[in-house]
Amino acid sequence: MIPEFDSNGNLPPGVYFCEWEEFKERFGKTRRRVLLMAGLEMAMQELKAAGCRVIYINGSFVTSEPNPGDFDACYDDETVDIENLRINAPRLLNHYDRAGQKAKYKGEIFPSNQPVGSYGDNSFNFFQCDRRGNKKGIIAIDLMRWEP
Repeated sequence: MIPEFDSNGNLPPGVYFCEWEEFKERFGKTRRRVLLMAGLEMAMQELKAAGCRVIYINGSFVTSEPNPGDFDACYDDETVDIENLRINAPRLLNHYDRAGQKAKYKGEIFPSNQPVGSYGDNSFNFFQCDRRGNKKGIIAIDLMRWEP
């Protein structure tokens, strides 16, 4: 179950697994959000086909912001067939072409263990703080159970 937002408009700290239907119901309330979800779903299909088990969704998309500009996500790459992504979804591997990822998927997607700039943290940990340093929650979708 996805908890209510805190006073900062964020989810309370933690990783919240939910089903895709619950995610769509909670975060798909505007035309903009539905458009972003379509891109996220495309990325999820490609990651699942490559053996990915979990995707974590972050950014203003999982806050109280009514019209987020995009979504941010990271994925557990432990079981991902990189060659599959290289052939079938090369934009998911090109983490330096953020504009290209946004053009195709409407958001940015990184491996969860990828270092983030000079912050000294990986994507998974970095995603769990907002821009002001407040701890916040993220959403997780189990791609092994997920059916598009």
